[in-house]
Amino acid sequence: MIRILVADKIAEAGLAALKAQPGVSFDTREGLSPAELARLVGEYDGMLVRSAVEVTAEVLARPGKLAAIARAGVGVDNIDLAAATRAGVLVLNTPDANTISTAEHTIAMMLAMVRRIPDAHAHVRGGQWKRNQFMGDQVAGKTLGIVGLGRIGRAVARRALGLEMKVLAYDPFVAGESALDGAVRLVPSLDALLPACDCVTLHASLSADSRALLGAEQFARMKKGARVVNCARGALIDEAALAEALKSGHVAAAAIDVYENEPPTGSPLLTAPNTVLTPHLAASTQEAQTAVSVEAVEVLLAYLLRGEMRSAVNVHSLPAHLSARERAMVDLMGRMGRVLSGWCEQGLKAVCVSIHGDGFAKLGETLARQALVGLLDPHLDVRVNLVNAQEQARQRGIRLEHAVHAPRQDRADSVVLLIETQAQPRSIEGTVYAEIGPRVLAIDGYRMEIVPEKHLVLIFNDDRPGVIGLVGQLLGEAGVNIADMTLSRRGQTALMLLKLDAPLGADLRARLEARKPPILSVSTVNLPVLGGGGKGEW
Repeated sequence: MIRILVADKIAEAGLAALKAQPGVSFDTREGLSPAELARLVGEYDGMLVRSAVEVTAEVLARPGKLAAIARAGVGVDNIDLAAATRAGVLVLNTPDANTISTAEHTIAMMLAMVRRIPDAHAHVRGGQWKRNQFMGDQVAGKTLGIVGLGRIGRAVARRALGLEMKVLAYDPFVAGESALDGAVRLVPSLDALLPACDCVTLHASLSADSRALLGAEQFARMKKGARVVNCARGALIDEAALAEALKSGHVAAAAIDVYENEPPTGSPLLTAPNTVLTPHLAASTQEAQTAVSVEAVEVLLAYLLRGEMRSAVNVHSLPAHLSARERAMVDLMGRMGRVLSGWCEQGLKAVCVSIHGDGFAKLGETLARQALVGLLDPHLDVRVNLVNAQEQARQRGIRLEHAVHAPRQDRADSVVLLIETQAQPRSIEGTVYAEIGPRVLAIDGYRMEIVPEKHLVLIFNDDRPGVIGLVGQLLGEAGVNIADMTLSRRGQTALMLLKLDAPLGADLRARLEARKPPILSVSTVNLPVLGGGGKGEW
């Protein structure tokens, strides 16, 4: 049974989706203190939050079985992403669900600012009728500059074009000269955008590089009388610099929905002239709140039930959707790493994944991380998974590489895992056949074909008569049954790979190792049974 903690207010439609899922239970515990949340979180497989809950490093210090946190919304400022990554906890958000509501609020804020609607409303409510005090401007024919042309930025652009505005955009991650079928002209830099616009609206994500993206220098570059809208992240703007630009009149007006600190107690924008201020309302529509709740539940269950990483925030470059064969290959890579993990006890220096053929070409990053999981997990006292494997490798100075090569003429698409240890390099090759599922094809260049599951024993030995009989006799005397066996020879040595019905005990392993020569080394690995009749289907 998968257990989920609903730690924040989630729409009823989202709760209904949880109730409808077999094998899933949930507890709604709103208003938990940080100490209470830290005490409880490890008892759950997943957690749902919005913006009211602070998921700090202290909360994640003992993650227990917590595998994922889903944020019903876009921003994850309330979640310590570094701490979540170290703990191997996947953080998910819902970037699409509130796109329309945020875009509509952006346009509404712009129009309210340009037509001075809030001040005019207060004027009439106060019993006055001095219409000439509230002369505004029309937006048709004006130039709107959009900083950040992602989902919301594009939605704003479409609506601005519908208002007959000219639209320019700057986004360092969007290539080309135009977007939206040529209707939006792309400019190469923020400095090029600012002087050309009558109004600038922000739709960038917040990072170390984008903090205070608009400051005193940028406001000075804007044309005199330009306006600013921010419905993205408060810290994108230097609030003190904007307040000064408003007081000087260089910036004519500002419409602000988000603030560096919320509520914005003491913010200079509260007393700045010509402002339209709303309390972080861009996503506050009935439709958006329902959509983000349902989507948060969907992405959380997709990961917990099927391993799909949709809208992952702290894991990048991993495909969200995999075919059954690709999922089986990811599982196989973990098993391959586990087979080689016994040779990492003296230290692991580098991990290289080589993909041969197109069948698994898009999985390079995923397979490299999964290899790390198999290699490191048996040796570390912290949980290692796809979320934190790369960070664990970085902390230990382990080099991680992956590459795609042309298919080999003599075999099907395959993947080779090569590791550099303090002693010597080791390798393993595997593939997933469409008809029969995962197979290991070679270990250290010794060709074979075996299903990687259950209790495996790898015996390197001198290639001479009597070794098979010797091993069989020792196992038979100990009452250990051999379920499968494969042999491979290279030069004067051979690799005997046994699959046993029960784990190889320490005493029996010592007896085998004592017969040197002809036995050169013995290593063991215990793997879970493959599902789907050996086809590795998840």
